[in-house]
Amino acid sequence: MLMEKEDPNQTVVDSFFLEGLMYTAEHPSLFFLLFLLIYGITITGNLLILITVGSDPHLCSTMYHFLDAWLSTVTVPKVMDGLLTLDGKVISFEGCALQLYGFHFLASTECFLYTVMAYDRYLAICRPLYYPAAMNRRMCAGLAGITWSLGAVHSAIHTSLTFHLPYCGPRHIAYFFCDIPPVLKLACADTTINELVMLANIGIVAAGCLILIVVSYSFIVTAVVRIHTAEGRQRAFSTCTSHLTVVLLYYMPPVSIYLQPRSGAARAGASAVFYTIVTPVLNPFIYTLRNREVKRALRRFLGQGSPESPAGNPPP
Repeated sequence: MLMEKEDPNQTVVDSFFLEGLMYTAEHPSLFFLLFLLIYGITITGNLLILITVGSDPHLCSTMYHFLDAWLSTVTVPKVMDGLLTLDGKVISFEGCALQLYGFHFLASTECFLYTVMAYDRYLAICRPLYYPAAMNRRMCAGLAGITWSLGAVHSAIHTSLTFHLPYCGPRHIAYFFCDIPPVLKLACADTTINELVMLANIGIVAAGCLILIVVSYSFIVTAVVRIHTAEGRQRAFSTCTSHLTVVLLYYMPPVSIYLQPRSGAARAGASAVFYTIVTPVLNPFIYTLRNREVKRALRRFLGQGSPESPAGNPPP
């Protein structure tokens, strides 16, 4: 049940009601099983890759150490809970703030990690002799720490600004999780400043990361076109396809949400489902099926391959 706190001046909302995903109310059990399957594959696939990489000394690339498997954990369990019972759609004020923080922490960290991975690809192709020394495990750990710290600060700014506003009703969030645009619509105050900060902050982070990725790939393309053989060029480009695929899948949906904070819930919800639920389940397949080093390491981990790493392979 939704609760309220009485204040001398106004009624303060104590909890919110997540309306959930559109078109799921007619067959909740079917969608629950679907999301359970997707979530299970997401966690199992990513954990298997992380365990495999952690057990294989040959895979020391940031491309593997920085896999982020937990973005869907922030949203999918609550969505499934809401499909089972009406009370499952209720989320406390503090829980909503925690969900918003967790989502933007992981999403922004992933954005920073994709930028680091672009630098990783640049070193692997443009400076292959320098690559083993530059991207050792210590450097990977340091870059990971920086990106997680930046993500934490970025998310803390948005969470504090969003939940310092008064909320006195209505309580229904027209979305399937607590995100900034739908939550701001319920605030009992002017949200213009919040929306400007959201657009500026998220825009700077996303645009900055994208620019660095484009710069990295401009050097990569220049280096690849100088390769004399078609086989060499194809081999070099194949090391980048996984990263480019996930970057495209990651960047396209959020643009339609945060650049248009007052857009319809249906359109925003469809975009958010793609990069919070669909993309995480695709990542294990993208990384394993498109990369020979990971497939070999996975076979070794499962006891189906030779423990020796083939010589002469390029950095993963």
